[in-house]
Amino acid sequence: MTEGPRILPLFGNLEPEADEAATAPEPARGVRAGLEATGDGPLKRLVDDNFLQYAAYVIRDRAIPDMDDGLKPVQRRILFSLHENDDGKFIKVANIVGYCMQFHPHGDASIGDALVTLANRQYLIERQGNFGNLVTGDPAAAPRYIECRLTELARTQLFNDDLTDFVPSYDGRKKEPVSLPAKIPLLLMLGAEGIAVGISTRILPHNFAELVEAEIAVLEKKPFTLLPDFPQGGVMDARAYDSGRGYVLVRARIEKKDERTLTVREIPAGTTTDTLIASIEDAARKGKVKIRSIHDFTAENPEIEIHLPPEEDPDRALEALYAFTQCQVQISSRIVVIRDHKPVEMDVAEILRHTTSRLLAILRKELQRRRRRLVEEMHRGTLVRIFVEHRIYKLLETSASPAEAEQAVREALAPFRAQLQRDITRNDVETLLGIPIRRISLFDVEKNRKEIEKLQGDLGEVETDLSGIVPYAIRYLRSLLRKYAADYPRRTGITAFGTVSERELTADALDVRYDRAKGYLGHKVQGEGVTTCSPLDRLLMVWKDGRCKIVAPPDKLFVDTTLIYCAVVDRERVLTAVYEHDFFIYCKKFQVGRMATNREARFAPKGSTVRFFSVDNPAELHVRYVADERVKIRQQRFSLAKHPVRGRAAQGLVMTANAIEYIGPEKAPDWDDTLTGPPGKFLDH
Repeated sequence: MTEGPRILPLFGNLEPEADEAATAPEPARGVRAGLEATGDGPLKRLVDDNFLQYAAYVIRDRAIPDMDDGLKPVQRRILFSLHENDDGKFIKVANIVGYCMQFHPHGDASIGDALVTLANRQYLIERQGNFGNLVTGDPAAAPRYIECRLTELARTQLFNDDLTDFVPSYDGRKKEPVSLPAKIPLLLMLGAEGIAVGISTRILPHNFAELVEAEIAVLEKKPFTLLPDFPQGGVMDARAYDSGRGYVLVRARIEKKDERTLTVREIPAGTTTDTLIASIEDAARKGKVKIRSIHDFTAENPEIEIHLPPEEDPDRALEALYAFTQCQVQISSRIVVIRDHKPVEMDVAEILRHTTSRLLAILRKELQRRRRRLVEEMHRGTLVRIFVEHRIYKLLETSASPAEAEQAVREALAPFRAQLQRDITRNDVETLLGIPIRRISLFDVEKNRKEIEKLQGDLGEVETDLSGIVPYAIRYLRSLLRKYAADYPRRTGITAFGTVSERELTADALDVRYDRAKGYLGHKVQGEGVTTCSPLDRLLMVWKDGRCKIVAPPDKLFVDTTLIYCAVVDRERVLTAVYEHDFFIYCKKFQVGRMATNREARFAPKGSTVRFFSVDNPAELHVRYVADERVKIRQQRFSLAKHPVRGRAAQGLVMTANAIEYIGPEKAPDWDDTLTGPPGKFLDH
């Protein structure tokens, strides 16, 4: 069960909360005096009111689309301008921009850009000329060189002047629509992006045919699923879409031309061939992707060839492209729309149910208007037939005045009231009095009766449709599918991606070495190999004096010559350390835990010397003491099975106060079991 729409406040509370005000620092004397002098004066109120009005205007009238017709104001004005000038022929974009400026107060550049963007969605505006290229990012030609007109879909599904409410334009000279009576879900078809004051929206585009099928499912009370569809194509993983509250992952469609060549055929939304190639070259420079060369043969459709070196595996290269370049992008969705003059956050299902309800309301109004028109035509046709068939027009010859003629006609028609659809009005009488003699002489009663019968049949169909508005809407939507679905196929494929681990792909990318003589560590250092790792990994370094530090894999870092351990850190791994401090030998098992990066820490006190360090969590330690007449036991075993795991900064347990000659998880080569004493015990200091 989805939660309802969330109304977003235009602004937060500008005044501090009570607790915040109580704890706020007191301003300096001059500042305090200025604040006291200003108070809640007219200037403050003027700035607040004007800013609020500006912000509300940007949110409602510029950046955020309306939920009813799914359009921003500039888009609505562009489409209305095309409708007003529509004669079936292509019109210069510059002319439409000029006409639209009568309604839109923000200049020709914003109108032209919005028109090109709307036209490139290909649903509502038919293009002629260079409208730019979504794939390459090339801009459109100047408005004076390109032409456009409404598509058949827009012409038939967006406009109905009889059902449109109009308001004065910004200068009061024209009338513009409040919203268009759109019968298709434009908001989800086109998608939208907008940034206003404190609020932003990002609605991903969806496929027309799938939206219509989902509306049918809503009317039939069946479940439905809607996923985005991008004009650039690509392949999409929408498992985290969450009905428009989450995100989708979109990948380029890449083919293996041969064992050494990959070809990009489709690119993700939000990218261009230039940005995609730049991201691949950048990843190659950083060593994340191994390529030999890259060539762009893009024309109308993308075609980017990536040539691999002989040693590179194509499958691994493909995974690296998805992991480190714009061949895979994450596109977030947050649906914020204007509903009842307020910004509201909703999801895809809620939007579609609203558009379906609005479709029912529009279809009902259209049927009601058609019913009134049919009734009026039947009334007038019947009135003319009675007027001619019963020769009521003859009464006009004996009428001395227009008033007398009108009265005579009314009285003559009175016996036929039952055949009429409504009462006779003065306009009806004037219409009858205005019929020319030629029409009366040529009037065909039989033809009139057939026309009335046809109107009655049409009226019966309308009444049936009105009584079953839901089945009528379903038939209407199915007719749209039959007519337009083939023109708008799905472009973005749907699949589930496997997890691409960047760390796994670059696990052996860096070979970290240690120059023990000079004390340098890094993957650009000549010395003994320490570990291989990914640039995304972090390394744990341990020194002989009990220091430890976590760092990113360095190029070349001075760490001195007392480093005893360096490897990829595992914060949950149990480490074992034996150190000497103040004549005692301590043993400690600990975890690195939440240790800050690039900051030294200690697991042994200052002045300590680490005698043993292991990440393998040994089960026991074998200890040989330095030969001394005072030491009766030369060798001992210490079991670590029940040794507690302590914090990194905690002190270890005392093993012994004797000097140690050898300590390790394995017996020394010259270990003599006859010299081994009882098991060692740990003492808390």
